Amino acid sequence: MEDSSIKIVARWITLAALFLIPFTPLIVANSYFFPFITGKAFFFRILVEIAFAAWVVLALIDKKYRPRWSWISVILVAFVVWMFIADLFAVNPQKAFWSNFERMEGWITLLHLLLFFVVASTVLRVEKLWRSWWYTSIGVAALVGAYGVAQLGCSSDFFIKTGAICQNFGTIHQGGVRLDASLGNATYLAVYMLFHTFIAGWLALTTKRRWLKYTLLSFAVFFAFILFSTATRGTILGLAGGLFLAALLSAFTMGKRARWWAGGAVILLLLIGGGFWAAKDTGAIRHDPILGRIASISLSAGQTRFTIWHMAFDGFTESPKTVVLGWGQEGYNYVFNTYYEPSLYAQEQWFDRAHNAFVDWFVEGGLPAGLLYLGLFISMLFMLWRAPFSRKEQIIFTALLAGYAFHNLFVFDNITSYIAFIAVLAFVESTAGKPVPAFERAPVLTGTGARGISGALVAALLALTIFTLDAPGMAAASGLITALSPQQNGIKGSIAAWKWEATHSAFASQEVREQLLVFAEQAVRSRSIPNADKLKIATLAITQMQKEVQEVPFDARLRFELAIGYASFGNMKEALAQISIARKLSPKKESIILQEGLFKLQQGDKKGANADFQTAYTLAPCVAGHCPFSDLAAYGAAGDVLVGKEAAAVVLLKEAFGTTTVDKPILAEAYVISKNYAPLLALYKERAAKRPNATTTVLQLAVIYAKDKQPVRAVAVIRAFVKTHPAAADAGARLIKDITQGKIK
Repeated sequence: MEDSSIKIVARWITLAALFLIPFTPLIVANSYFFPFITGKAFFFRILVEIAFAAWVVLALIDKKYRPRWSWISVILVAFVVWMFIADLFAVNPQKAFWSNFERMEGWITLLHLLLFFVVASTVLRVEKLWRSWWYTSIGVAALVGAYGVAQLGCSSDFFIKTGAICQNFGTIHQGGVRLDASLGNATYLAVYMLFHTFIAGWLALTTKRRWLKYTLLSFAVFFAFILFSTATRGTILGLAGGLFLAALLSAFTMGKRARWWAGGAVILLLLIGGGFWAAKDTGAIRHDPILGRIASISLSAGQTRFTIWHMAFDGFTESPKTVVLGWGQEGYNYVFNTYYEPSLYAQEQWFDRAHNAFVDWFVEGGLPAGLLYLGLFISMLFMLWRAPFSRKEQIIFTALLAGYAFHNLFVFDNITSYIAFIAVLAFVESTAGKPVPAFERAPVLTGTGARGISGALVAALLALTIFTLDAPGMAAASGLITALSPQQNGIKGSIAAWKWEATHSAFASQEVREQLLVFAEQAVRSRSIPNADKLKIATLAITQMQKEVQEVPFDARLRFELAIGYASFGNMKEALAQISIARKLSPKKESIILQEGLFKLQQGDKKGANADFQTAYTLAPCVAGHCPFSDLAAYGAAGDVLVGKEAAAVVLLKEAFGTTTVDKPILAEAYVISKNYAPLLALYKERAAKRPNATTTVLQLAVIYAKDKQPVRAVAVIRAFVKTHPAAADAGARLIKDITQGKIK
């Protein structure tokens, strides 16, 4: 192959991979676990690996393709290097480096983002193809937006429900009315559209073609509409704030005509914002699912965020080590459990992010990582206003950065927002970067043989990389779906599939083992599965979960799940041992404390159960008639009932619910165990009154009458019900026979 041919091939491979990267948001791999996440991540990683391999050949052959430097690239490299060090000292280094299927982040993703930055900032600069690359991204964003329109139309009956559009694209994957398109998450879609709203505006305002200008401005409006339809409050405010900042900067720095337009935009934005705020409590806004969500923005609505940020600060300042090195990527889970606040009882049970990208990096990589992450924003602003960009470009990208930063105050990044952010950094680097003397002095490869050997070597390394880094994870993601799906030969096929998956889990052993345990728990409860097979799947699940706990001993979630597994399989001794460890790892988490109490109750330890129920309740008790969590009050009252403190239970129930007839499963169980039938009868009478046609409820009421030594009343209840519900005659007759024969005691 001739020298020029090697360069041409490498160039086209690099460009092809780079121009395919914008299509990442369209990838939905339904055959993979977490299809909206894993498919995109593997697609991006492989394309980056291909692009980087081909770029290496280009850089060896031609100096103009070699990297330049600016404060952006210096800080980005330092950030990735520092996170490598921080992840080495993480609580769970394996997860810090590789993440899991749900997130697909970890240091491996940071590395790929850095490689993408290097290749894009050099090749697209040399080829002068940045605008074409962004046009491609705009086109993909339009397709994603069209997907959102289909969801919007189908959810509002605009399309025929049985039509092909609604069947294939009309479902909002998270439910509700918040569009998520091919990203599967409304927040992810929102930030993706935030970037493309500003990018479309930039392209429109810097093109000389009139038709293209108005087309791009139309796209910008369309993207803003899709963003708004996601009802993602922080991102909507980020867009509004970014537009306001752009208008202000234009009013103070642009020419006279532009200043007039910008001043009008400032006034218009203030009027829109003020008008919305003034009307936020009207029915038209409050009853609209999207406008009402935006109108609900308040400090009190953000209390959960503030709480988990406070917990993050506690974790960050725990020790000199955490201040300097953090907890490693994916480490917030440990902070959340260790510093858990009882006020979060009704929220998601296992947060793995602080829901603030800036806070997350301080927690995961310590003070250096947090400052370096902030440095990426600051360095971009610095280079943007120092390098030879037009004033329009400076203003638009500053506004974009401000909107994105505000968005990141309330959520965390994902692969699509990472790609967009790194692409913007690479674009600025392309203009602001300066040559690196060492790279410029390095010789180029000459001669067909040397270039051919280098190309072959790089190709071999690329194949090895994909085979060792990507293929195992892809196989595991696919194999997990296979194991979770029904098999042709039933449970035996499922057991075989799980055995294979357990030994080929790649970096996702925790998710594989968690899903295996859940599958086994369901299998053990099934009546159609033979006991021998139940034993096999249960043994496999417990063995695998034990391995996970041994590898990651300080994860309260894993201990909790293993305890549930032991209990499901009848090993209460080990269940109590594991739940006790989970409680030590997360001492203020009510759900763990309550579960320990329930285990003790199963063992007949009523005093122990009461102690745990009371402990959980006192973490968030009723104060002056206000009960933050009625469930905890119900557990507290149930504990009193179990140990014969009925008077205390009555007081607590009246304070929490205003009545002693409270329909909570734990209370009903406590009444049965303590043979306290009077309140149980009141409870079931109320249930029967609410559901007079519910056969099970009425027959249970009859059983309670029988247990309360009122057999005549029990039989009367059954006969009265059967008279109006003949279908219940057989069940009623059997129950009457049991009652009259004294079998129910």
